[in-house]
Amino acid sequence: MTQWTSAVGAAQLARQLTSQQDRPAGPGTRRPPAYRALADGIRLLVLEGRVPVAARLPAERELALALSVSRTTVAAAYEALRSEGFLESRRGAGSWTAVPAGNPLPARGLEPLPPEALGSLIDLGCASLPAPEPWLTRAVQGALEELPPYAHTHGDYPAGLPALRAMIAERYTARGIPTMPEQIMVTTGAMGAIDAICHLFAGRGERIAVESPSYANILQLMREAGARLVPVAMAEGLSGWDMDRWRQVLREAAPRLAYVVADFHNPTGALADEDQRRRLVDAARSAGTVLVADETMTELWLDEEFGRGGMPRPVCSFDPAGSTVITVGSASKAFWAGLRIGWVRAAPDVIRSLVSARAYADLGTPVLEQLAVNWLFSTGGWEQAVELRRAQARENRDALVAAVRRELPGWEFEIPRGGLTLWVRAGGLSGSRLAEAGERVGVRVPSGPRFGVDGAFEGYVRLPFTVGGAVAEEAASRLAAAAQLVQSGATGGTESLRTFVA
Repeated sequence: MTQWTSAVGAAQLARQLTSQQDRPAGPGTRRPPAYRALADGIRLLVLEGRVPVAARLPAERELALALSVSRTTVAAAYEALRSEGFLESRRGAGSWTAVPAGNPLPARGLEPLPPEALGSLIDLGCASLPAPEPWLTRAVQGALEELPPYAHTHGDYPAGLPALRAMIAERYTARGIPTMPEQIMVTTGAMGAIDAICHLFAGRGERIAVESPSYANILQLMREAGARLVPVAMAEGLSGWDMDRWRQVLREAAPRLAYVVADFHNPTGALADEDQRRRLVDAARSAGTVLVADETMTELWLDEEFGRGGMPRPVCSFDPAGSTVITVGSASKAFWAGLRIGWVRAAPDVIRSLVSARAYADLGTPVLEQLAVNWLFSTGGWEQAVELRRAQARENRDALVAAVRRELPGWEFEIPRGGLTLWVRAGGLSGSRLAEAGERVGVRVPSGPRFGVDGAFEGYVRLPFTVGGAVAEEAASRLAAAAQLVQSGATGGTESLRTFVA
């Protein structure tokens, strides 16, 4: 009986390993033997979850050919991994990845850190802030007052509570996009919305065009749904979207779906201007591609000019017929991630199809949480809570930027004007190795490759604005300590990989 549940091809594994040496290493990096560097690279991919546990690795000869190294080098690397507990083998069944006994299984996405670990580890993995009080408490109290009539029903509302659907539609209309309640479905967060859209429009093997980089958890959701991801490279800096490249990819690949975050993009913080939005919608319409616009960050502008009407119009405003754009919104980033309320705005026939499919999924979103969001929207509490959220994010952003510039002056980034994330080029170091070293010195940071396809962005890390003040300073200090570990070769630095990658 085989013990592996998936397989990694030689070419795919070689691409992921090669990405780890894209950026030059820091001074003083030691060079381990080639087999040790290979074993270390595979171990790192397993620890980061980019190669799953129980994944069958290529045969020694296949991987040796893909990496242009001797079979002896691969055999020695596999033996080292077996001795460390990261590989198991059986004659006739091959070799598959594992983790040593007692180690937690690595996360393939960006799961929040367990609350009990927060005292010893600064968590820069999850781009979410604590609830803005007293508004969460007031919203829940208001929801409890509205609950009794709903308690006398079955409690299943596959499309969402009528009152909340009407309120969300009214908010879109106030933004200049006439919307009916029939165009809204309430979901369990934005992840639930995008999961439903993927299952409706993109079956296994279908192409989905995604920004490169893009939000790690959405990329993993799409992979696990069986999608074939087609990355479209972002432009340098905060200008974001290369429309010529998007038009070419949509025309040539003809993806069924395209997923974009046009408002303070996660992870780069880029903001698409109106011309980019118009051209993107036109390109998607011409290609017959359904464009999913993720608006979870749209209210988290941090520069005051946006509060005076300076935000670009929503992507869906350039699709008046409603045939091309599906919009996803959420309360998770702008308010609180623990309030798992999201929504979809689309043409009525699309909403009906999504609602029908829900009978085989989760049946609906919790009523109490929907009532809490409806209370916030209807009383003006939402606007006041989001203003608190902006002030906190702005203060955290400024503190984190100052701390990183002081502790790590060689790291490069542009300061985003909204959102919750800073996309940082890590001074020539491997983001994967920084993430590994960070765990050892008490700071959790996601590496760049989590936000790419097949190992891209090894030279980056994402830093969210979730800590401020003295905690931001300590986080930057620990990141500097992690960088020193990587530079010294204590984690098997990037330079070592050049000893076997052609």
